Amino acid sequence: QLQLVESGGGLVQAGGSLRLSCAASGRSFSSYAMGWFRQAPGKEREFVATISWSGGITYYADSVKGRFTISRDNAKNTVYLQMTSLKPEATAVYYCAAGVTSRASNSYYYWGQGTQVTVSS
Repeated sequence: QLQLVESGGGLVQAGGSLRLSCAASGRSFSSYAMGWFRQAPGKEREFVATISWSGGITYYADSVKGRFTISRDNAKNTVYLQMTSLKPEATAVYYCAAGVTSRASNSYYYWGQGTQVTVSS
C-alpha cells in the first residue's frame, strides 16, 4: 500500500510559477513510476507528466512540454512538478499517482487526494 499526499497548490497569476510536491508513505515508492494528472471543472482527468522509477525516463503532455518539469527524490519519497509560465487553462485539481510509466490513468494504482491550482488572468 502506498499513500500519496500532494501539496504546493494555490493561486498564481498567469506567467507565474508553482512547484507541486507529492509525498509518499508506505512501501516501495522507488519501485513505482510517478505521474501527475489534472482535472479541470467539467472536464475529464488528463495526463500531465510521468517519471520512471529511476527518474531516467520522463514524458509530458504536449500542452506543458517545455514549461513543466517532473522530478523525484527517492531518498525523500517525493515527486515534484515544477510549473512555469502558467496559463489560466492550467487551472485544475492536480493529482499525483503511482504505477507504471504511462500516459494512461488506468496504469496507476495509487492516487493522492489532489491539490488545487488556480491561475488568474
